Amino acid sequence: MRPADPLANGRRFIAGLFREHGRRLLLLFLCLLAPLWLFVELADEIPELEDFYFDDALLWHAHALSGPTLDRFFVVVSALGYQWGVVPADIVLTLGLLVARRWREATFAGVSLGGSALLNMATKQFFQRDRPALWESIAPEHTFSFPSGHAMGSATLAMVVVLLCWHTRFRWPAVVLAALFALTVGASRIYLGVHYPSAILGGWAAGIAWVSGVYLVLYRIRERPWQVR
Repeated sequence: MRPADPLANGRRFIAGLFREHGRRLLLLFLCLLAPLWLFVELADEIPELEDFYFDDALLWHAHALSGPTLDRFFVVVSALGYQWGVVPADIVLTLGLLVARRWREATFAGVSLGGSALLNMATKQFFQRDRPALWESIAPEHTFSFPSGHAMGSATLAMVVVLLCWHTRFRWPAVVLAALFALTVGASRIYLGVHYPSAILGGWAAGIAWVSGVYLVLYRIRERPWQVR
C-alpha cells in the first residue's frame, strides 16, 4: 500500500482551513491587519514631527473649493459626524439592541463604540499633534489632531452597522451608505481645515481595526449577528 504523500496531505489540510475559515481570515487581513499597518505607518512619523507630503497640498486644494454653499454643507456634515449625529446614533443603537435583548449584538456595539471613543482620547493625548493652521477655519477646534475623532467615530459606527447587517439582506445598502457617510465626514474635516488628511486616514484605520478586533473576539467561527442562540 502506497504511503500517503505528506505534501498532498498538507495541501489538503491548508485548503480545508481556507474553505472553513476563509471569510474570517479575509476579515482579519483586510479589516484588522491592513488598517493596523496603515495606522502604525502614520503614527511612526508623528513623534519626529514629520510632514506628510500630501497633507498641505490636499488641504489647500480643498480650501480652493470653498464657498458659502459648501461652507454650510460641510459645517452640518461635521456636526453630524460627531456630537449631533454619531454620538446620539451610538447611544440609540446600543440601547435599541439592549431593549431587543440582543445581548451579544449590544455588547459588540457598546464595546466597539465606547471603546473607540476612549481609544481616540488616549491616542490624541499620546501623540499630541497640533491641528493645521493654514487659514482661519469657520469651525475652529482646539484639541489635538491625530487621530481624527470625527473620522474614527464615523468609521467605527459605519463598521459596526456593516458587520451587524452583513448576514442580512441589507448588507450592500449598509456598506454603501456607511462608506459614503464616513468618507463625507472625513472630507468635511479637511474642507474646514481642522484636520490633516493623514489624521483622517489614521482615524479611519484605527476605527476599522478596533471594531474588527472586537467582532473577532465576540463571535466565534460559526456564529454571526442575529443568529438564534
